[in-house]
Amino acid sequence: MFVEGGWKPPWEPPPRPPQPRLTGRQERVLVWIIVVNILLWFMAPIGGATVIHAALAMMH
Repeated sequence: MFVEGGWKPPWEPPPRPPQPRLTGRQERVLVWIIVVNILLWFMAPIGGATVIHAALAMMH
């Protein structure tokens, strides 16, 4: 009924230290990528419409 030496819980690894989120350089690069994507998001429809308009003008 009783165990010699007492009961020991199963071994668990020690908790890992928290990982850093992003370095300063990584944050700047991420912000630049987002800014470029937003700019392209607005410029692409205009550029696409211009290319289509030019193609239609050449065919006419």
